[in-house]
Amino acid sequence: MLTRKQHELVCFINDRLNETGVSPSFEEMKEALDLKSKSGVHRLISALEERAFIRRLPNRARALEVLRMPERAEKKPPRPKATVPAAAPSVVPAANDVVEIPLHGRIAAGVPIEAFEGSTMLAVPAALLGAGDHYALEVAGDSMVEAGILDGDYALVRRTEVARDGEIVVALIEEAEATLKYFRREGAMVRLDPANRAYDPQRYSPQQVRIQGKLSGILRRYD
Repeated sequence: MLTRKQHELVCFINDRLNETGVSPSFEEMKEALDLKSKSGVHRLISALEERAFIRRLPNRARALEVLRMPERAEKKPPRPKATVPAAAPSVVPAANDVVEIPLHGRIAAGVPIEAFEGSTMLAVPAALLGAGDHYALEVAGDSMVEAGILDGDYALVRRTEVARDGEIVVALIEEAEATLKYFRREGAMVRLDPANRAYDPQRYSPQQVRIQGKLSGILRRYD
């Protein structure tokens, strides 16, 4: 699932490539999506790269390639009836007790967590959850693969608005885009680090970032 702006951008790029064979400029993308700055375009392109919808062509200025289009021949996998915890952060052996927590959608969906209240429930081994209120998010993309978090995994998240350096958090950027990243402070800035050397850290002012939870564990589906 993509945000509305991400969906608009990949469609705009695809249409322009089909019409002219040339990628649109960042200024053209900014105007087409009615964004205030080109930094918003950079964030959207990085998000689409993480989700493998587009890629930048090396050694060619502003060259983009559309790898796939959203909602086109993409079927959602079935929700797991019972799952086994994977070897990932904070995963512990499953207990007999199972609890249900809200499944709020995909972590990269770009919608504030509160918007998903009342969504479907996910059955989770109680041993994976500590104290506090929890929810689950389906992971999209490969930006955290070196932390053992893969596309399609379920992130189990404890609700909190604070985090310490080095913790994996759900961060809402400018009230628009949610992401799962390592949280770090860098001087007066907040740095969100991926666990994939193919991607660069993201830096924001504290006012641009709102913590919406910390990773408690991971569930993985084995088909």
